[in-house]
Amino acid sequence: MLNRRLRQEGLATAMPLVLALVAGPALGQSTTTQNLAPAVDPAYGASDNGRPALISPAAAPAFNVANVDKPLADNEAAFTADQIDYDTQAHIVTATGDVRMIRQGNRLRADKVVWRRDSDEVHASGNVAIQNPQGDITYSQDADLTDSMKNGVADDMLLVLENGGRMAATKGARKDGVYTLNHAAYTPCDVTTNSGCPKDPIWKITAARVVYDPSRHRVSYRDTRLTFLGLPIMWLPAFSHPDGSGAGGNSGLLVPDLSYNSRNGLMVATPYYIQFAPNHDLTVTPYAFTAVAPMMEAEYRSLSSKGAWRVQAYLTDSSRSTTSTNGGSKQARGYFEANGTWQLSPTWALTGSIRAVSDKTFLQRYDLNYDDTLRSVVKGERIDDNSYLSISAWAFQTLVPKQAGSNLAQADQGQQPIALPAIDYRRRITDPWLDGTLTLQGNTLSLIRPQGQDTQRAFASAQWEKWLLTGMGQQITFTAYGRGDVYHSDRNDLTQTVVYQGQPGWQTRAIGALAADIRWPFVGDVWGGTQRITPRVQIVGSPATKNLAIPNEDSRAIDLEDSNLFALNRFPGYDRWEDGARVTYGLEYALDLPRFAFRSVIGQSYRLSNQSDILPVGTGLSSRTSDIVGRATIRYGSFVSVTERFRLDKNNLAIRRNEIDATLGSSNTYLEVGYLNLNRHIDPTLEDLGDHEEVRLGARLAIGKRWSLFGSTTLDLTNNSQSLLNNAQTVGDAIEDGIDPVKSRVGMAYSDDCFEASFQWRRDYTAFGDAAHGDTFQFRIAFKNLGR
Repeated sequence: MLNRRLRQEGLATAMPLVLALVAGPALGQSTTTQNLAPAVDPAYGASDNGRPALISPAAAPAFNVANVDKPLADNEAAFTADQIDYDTQAHIVTATGDVRMIRQGNRLRADKVVWRRDSDEVHASGNVAIQNPQGDITYSQDADLTDSMKNGVADDMLLVLENGGRMAATKGARKDGVYTLNHAAYTPCDVTTNSGCPKDPIWKITAARVVYDPSRHRVSYRDTRLTFLGLPIMWLPAFSHPDGSGAGGNSGLLVPDLSYNSRNGLMVATPYYIQFAPNHDLTVTPYAFTAVAPMMEAEYRSLSSKGAWRVQAYLTDSSRSTTSTNGGSKQARGYFEANGTWQLSPTWALTGSIRAVSDKTFLQRYDLNYDDTLRSVVKGERIDDNSYLSISAWAFQTLVPKQAGSNLAQADQGQQPIALPAIDYRRRITDPWLDGTLTLQGNTLSLIRPQGQDTQRAFASAQWEKWLLTGMGQQITFTAYGRGDVYHSDRNDLTQTVVYQGQPGWQTRAIGALAADIRWPFVGDVWGGTQRITPRVQIVGSPATKNLAIPNEDSRAIDLEDSNLFALNRFPGYDRWEDGARVTYGLEYALDLPRFAFRSVIGQSYRLSNQSDILPVGTGLSSRTSDIVGRATIRYGSFVSVTERFRLDKNNLAIRRNEIDATLGSSNTYLEVGYLNLNRHIDPTLEDLGDHEEVRLGARLAIGKRWSLFGSTTLDLTNNSQSLLNNAQTVGDAIEDGIDPVKSRVGMAYSDDCFEASFQWRRDYTAFGDAAHGDTFQFRIAFKNLGR
């Protein structure tokens, strides 16, 4: 095998001189080497019927040149061949036998190469393969190129893109890196069976002219026909799409969406994507319905070195009613959403999310989402190694229907608070005396309600913690906590729940607590794995604290569970403090075996003083002895995952809370089960703590490699003893006893390397007004790389 590296010095005669000096002894001779079998199946380019064939080569060609282990300069070329002949008079280099050549990042492989040095022309023949710097490979039987191999033409060519797509043409050319193909076809699909036999792709595009620009990652067509399963289904005079690399982009149509439901009729959405720059784009989507007026959607996105933000809006004109689908007057309706994050400096960041809708039924009417509350927030944060500062403002819009039996506080917009401002500051300081950690916190909050109670709060606190590890292996944590609060409230009587109101005017409060938490882990080998048994005891003491005189805004939904069993304060917020003295004890267990893991925790607490006036019956904390709470998790490889959280009545071990999340199966075929039962007998006047029971099921069944069936459902099992009408959060909470479906869906999907299709039926049973429940049928198809 001859190996040559040539350098062009800028003169027409320089290359032959170097070639003659370096390769002179071998001119007219051949070397005996292992002759590589043709790396390319010649069945590509134009097929027997004259149309482009998309058959891939049998094997990838070898482009490497021996002893070339670093990039060449632009004026360098390297090649190998079985035999090299040089005509010194005509300045023609002829290389035969597995010729390989590298020049300016382009690589060539052919059976024979004729290089005319005077005209810088290269003619390659016999199993020609040319690879550009991006990794795309062109195949043909004959090709005429420049000596840099950047430009050239070929008949009956096949272009295989690095990302897997391929184009075939009766004739093609490459100039300045851009490919132009005549009478061409394109597909990203497989064109061979598993056994290697040729097959027609599921879909392909044929066109009179195709232009592929690797720098723009774009494929453009003229006189285009889309063929699916051998049948032409679409003709367009012009069309373009990305090359599948994930880079670049351009304006164009996206994949349309097609669905039908009983509320709006048949819906067709045709998104159009507009790219202003690689980091700024706009998507405009018109929606056409057969039963209602059209709707328009617009989404703008922007990305910069400082952050990213997006704005989305919907607008239509339709009738609105809270009693039936036929009533109500026509009026403009819509939804607006904006969110973003900006990193102002290494420590300062600004985030925001704004959501607003014209009415309570719009989002559900048009299947956009099923939220019952829209939250808007603007927040500035400063974070460094030892401190945190947050300054934010919050607003809420309720979508809970104001109907007989619904919770007025949840359904009335006038009862929704506006938090302005909400400030929280924390600083961590190393204790220089006892080697502990001191955390200082300052917090202030102002809540304003247009037609409800207004509350302002400010406090300052300090928490000291020290961790110890004894010689016997006990882990001990000592905690000291102190806080001072100032509250002001008015219009307290407008809060429905009396125990949440507090006393109007100014109120002050002091809080203190001392705690010791001891863990003693025992670790050992068992059954070829490791187990860990950890007893745990916590002692907390806190003097009597003024609670009921303070408005309760953020500590309403208290419920004893494994996550807060050992918390210093089991209330979720700041407005209520669990005072008195108590002992909490529990046991943690962990078992790790090959492919199997088990984790569990169980515990209970005992109050030394009987101060339960702020802990409602049913929370698990109202008596001196608490209920028993725990969690257990089992995992077996990636096939089984089951987690259960529970609370048992301390007197009769009745289940007061049971929550199960289970996943069985693989990523292709699986079953998901979720179950929740809150059977705590909570006072129905405490609207944040209503009991509930439901089961959630989801499954996917793979049928072969391509097809799958899927479905999911949510069933409300709540009975009248659990959900009273005066405690209902939504209409669905007040439905009759029995198994009542909330929402369900069933569908079928097909997916392969270049095409996806799915059909699903969906039904939502909890609705009201013009967002009446009904059936929705959705059909979706997607062609790989098509859509813009």
